[in-house]
Amino acid sequence: MNFVITEKAAQFYKRDMHLNNHEYVTFYVRVGGVGSGGFSVGIRKGRPPFDFQVFPKATIYFCILEEEKWYFDGMTIDFNEDMGEMTFNNPNIEDVTNPK
Repeated sequence: MNFVITEKAAQFYKRDMHLNNHEYVTFYVRVGGVGSGGFSVGIRKGRPPFDFQVFPKATIYFCILEEEKWYFDGMTIDFNEDMGEMTFNNPNIEDVTNPK
């Protein structure tokens, strides 16, 4: 799977989530509510219970479940310092909110 989390993004999560070295963080596909019907990236502390890939960065272990790699394959997660926000880019999915 081709997945990239940049150093800037990893450092942002490390600060924002108060992570210690060698902690696990899991990215997951988050489904929107009524009316939106879209997808977004969810994140939570901890290691998934089964079948996942690990992407170490900045002494943190970022995890993605095998069953959700369809959404993350090709994605780059970065932190845009000028805007002060995370960016999620996946050229394999034209619209990451409503993938086809």
